[in-house]
Amino acid sequence: MKIEKQLRKYIMPNVFAMLGTSCYILADTFFISVAQGADGITALNLILPIYGLIFAVGAMIGVGAATRYALHKALDKKDSNLYFSNAIIWDLIVSLIFVGLGIFCPDLVLKAMGADARILEIGTIYLRIALCFAPCFILNFVFTSFVRNDGSPKIAMAATLLSSLFNILFDYVLMFPLKLGMTGAALATGLSPILSMAICMTHYLSKRNTIRFCMMIPSIRMLLDSCKLGIVAFVGELASGITTLAFNYLLLGLAGNIAVAAYGVIANLALVGTAIFNGVSQGLQPLASEAYGRRDKEAQERIYKHSLLIGFILALILVVIVWFQAENCVKIFNSENSKVMREYGVFGIRIYFLGFFLASVNIIRAGFLSATGCASKSAMIAVMRGIVVIVLFAFIFSRFFGMTGVWIAYPATEFFTLLLTSRKPKT
Repeated sequence: MKIEKQLRKYIMPNVFAMLGTSCYILADTFFISVAQGADGITALNLILPIYGLIFAVGAMIGVGAATRYALHKALDKKDSNLYFSNAIIWDLIVSLIFVGLGIFCPDLVLKAMGADARILEIGTIYLRIALCFAPCFILNFVFTSFVRNDGSPKIAMAATLLSSLFNILFDYVLMFPLKLGMTGAALATGLSPILSMAICMTHYLSKRNTIRFCMMIPSIRMLLDSCKLGIVAFVGELASGITTLAFNYLLLGLAGNIAVAAYGVIANLALVGTAIFNGVSQGLQPLASEAYGRRDKEAQERIYKHSLLIGFILALILVVIVWFQAENCVKIFNSENSKVMREYGVFGIRIYFLGFFLASVNIIRAGFLSATGCASKSAMIAVMRGIVVIVLFAFIFSRFFGMTGVWIAYPATEFFTLLLTSRKPKT
């Protein structure tokens, strides 16, 4: 099969799957804005970095282990199957930390995120439930990543999309007809990865499945090998949380809760953009890893160039839509019709989303490098754009330009990262 056509068969289901994940967070934001107003959005936005950390751990272990599995399978190594079992065991071990925080001190965690007494009252129960469901969120990355690498990207897509639709439906049912408010929103979100894993089981129980779980003593070496290749996925998930945490801190100081609520709208819509390019990045991984294992440089070159083309087209569509529909994007989540929130949000979203032209290149390059065994180079791109530079620029620019400087920080970060890491990856 022509490699570009085969690549699209992997990338597009993965993009839709990642979009599904981001859409249920948008649904949470919308329903919470209707039920709780700006305070509810503020509470959710303070909780988003915790979600980011949970998803980052799951992505690092799950995507990293699946990538290592694909590389070892291409090289015909006998230990390839063990990466699945090792990832599941370590996921369960690590997730106990989050469960402990959810049971014993969710209020302290939320307070550390910057919540005042009013936000604590709204958000504590939501965070407790979210943390207690952490094992499901984390394990879901293993289930979907290995299904994708075992030749069933459409099942991985179906699992993610259907679980997202479940979340949106039950958000409404639990929050409004059953009047559970924030508790209902948290329960709907927590239950959705369980459905996703159940759908993935249709592959694991089928004759097409080549992956088997076996009881084993968890291997730290295999975990570290997986995490090296999962660092891009880790930073990709964690970056939005760290950015949100830094921006929340700056915006609380500049304009208070209403500015955080406006950024909450931008941050949640930005998750959609990030999801699109993470979908391209993770979608290219199985084929790029296979080509790397075969030492097929021509195939790697074509995969890389076609992925960048797909990414640019998607970035153009995204930015054009957001630029011309900025008013409507903010209006959807502005249930109290706050003029200040509208002004902050519309101006901010237009500047912020310009960064996705360059983010598409940075995210896809980092994913390609990870898929072809260049863990350190991919990690450098991911850490620079996702953690170090974005936080540094946000603090510097906000000092000189106020809130405008906060919005500028994202496109400036992507430009700076591309400038420093613009050398074409070797194939």
